[in-house]
Amino acid sequence: MKKKIYYHDTDCGGVVYYANYLKYMEEARTEYFEERGLSIKELAGSGTLFVVAHQEIDYKFPAVYGDVLEISTRFTEVKAVKLTVEHEVKNQEDKLICTNKTILVCVGQDIRPKAIPPEVSSKFKHESE
Repeated sequence: MKKKIYYHDTDCGGVVYYANYLKYMEEARTEYFEERGLSIKELAGSGTLFVVAHQEIDYKFPAVYGDVLEISTRFTEVKAVKLTVEHEVKNQEDKLICTNKTILVCVGQDIRPKAIPPEVSSKFKHESE
């Protein structure tokens, strides 16, 4: 996914505010699901939700106002109730901005863990094997 950096994305020094990367990665995960024919909204409506259980992020280089970031997303582990996702963010000069590992847990509307439906997990299994 590409993301253009606007003034409102930055702090007073013109550098992307660190917490904004988490929003960008959330957007990239949503796009990733949709590219595989999965709607987060429809899944939630049928009682399958994904919540963030863990985040790791390593900041390598600052992104600034006017940059265009490329956010790559890949699922590295698919378990019964857990998905592990890794992101890499680079700028238009291919400079590594940050890396991220996110663990998502599948839950029902009661927010208790539940098995990931096979029609969902099958969309990611080939990448993690």
